[in-house]
Amino acid sequence: MKDNDSAQAFAAAVRAAYDADTPLEIIGGGTRRAFGREPAGQPLSVAAHTGIVEYDPAEFVVTVRAGTPVAALDELLGRERQTLTVDVPRLGAASTIGGALAVGLTGPSRPYGGALRDAVLGVRIVSGTGEILRFGGQVLKNVAGFDVARLMVGAYGTLGLLLDVSLRLARRAEVEEVRDLAVDWRAAHAALRRWEGALPVTGACYADGALHVRLAGREERVAAARRVVGGETGEPALFDDLRDLRGSFFARPGDLWRLLVPSDAPWEPRETLIDWAGAQRFWRLSGDPGPVFEYATRWRGQAMRLMGADRSQGPWAPSAPATMALMGRIKAAMDPRAIFNRGRLYPDW
Repeated sequence: MKDNDSAQAFAAAVRAAYDADTPLEIIGGGTRRAFGREPAGQPLSVAAHTGIVEYDPAEFVVTVRAGTPVAALDELLGRERQTLTVDVPRLGAASTIGGALAVGLTGPSRPYGGALRDAVLGVRIVSGTGEILRFGGQVLKNVAGFDVARLMVGAYGTLGLLLDVSLRLARRAEVEEVRDLAVDWRAAHAALRRWEGALPVTGACYADGALHVRLAGREERVAAARRVVGGETGEPALFDDLRDLRGSFFARPGDLWRLLVPSDAPWEPRETLIDWAGAQRFWRLSGDPGPVFEYATRWRGQAMRLMGADRSQGPWAPSAPATMALMGRIKAAMDPRAIFNRGRLYPDW
């Protein structure tokens, strides 16, 4: 893969925007532009900033430029029978590593392999004043600035222009298969609790009256788990579709909401799909978002609007004043003039 380092050019562009107090919209593959509010600013494309900075399979770490397509990175790692430690959504062929980190979504493996931010070891960014900064490192023991690196995940590009990221890797499973069980949700949840930690489960979702369980690992362990789980052979592509927010459920009309709640929270029949063994629920709802926020509050969870027709609404419910104050201080330190993706998360920044 050709290495195209545009760091100095990006830094110059950001310094000019800072001096002129002109916002910039950071654009990679463009596959996640529908997420969040409509940002203000002149487009600044990072799509050509691609390539592998460093990759040593023996260390299980890769450093990659932000504009690199997720699919290209996955193909490279596959040659060494390696993979990222988490499911990274690919919302189209042009989906980039930088875009994946900006939105911060993690696919079906989240309860079993950790969140996307857990895979981030370090980043190199351009700050809102045009400085090139490095946070974290390429190995776990180098934790200087580690929290700052993780802050980039899910910030929607509002804290800095991501240049490179170092990510943890894992061995690719020998085999993978899906089992389908026709059970109600209460029985499905009880079964998942029994299997937790005992079986090589890497994904579990519930939709339309069926539990779908993904097993992955060494061949003999998956075979033993199959006998415990039972059910019928399912379609592995189901979890790829779930990871990438595609398929019949995601094609339905209405705003797409994502709720994070305790896995045992009750759920009445709705336009829903349950993921993460119960902890993540996708809900299709148009109009007043009140019911979504009420449900999330009642069960001590979070509600996030992923996609919909009205982009004037932010992706998150209003945060507590103390939380907003803390986030504001972080934003002021990283991007004091709100140059990056102004308005993407909140109206003022």
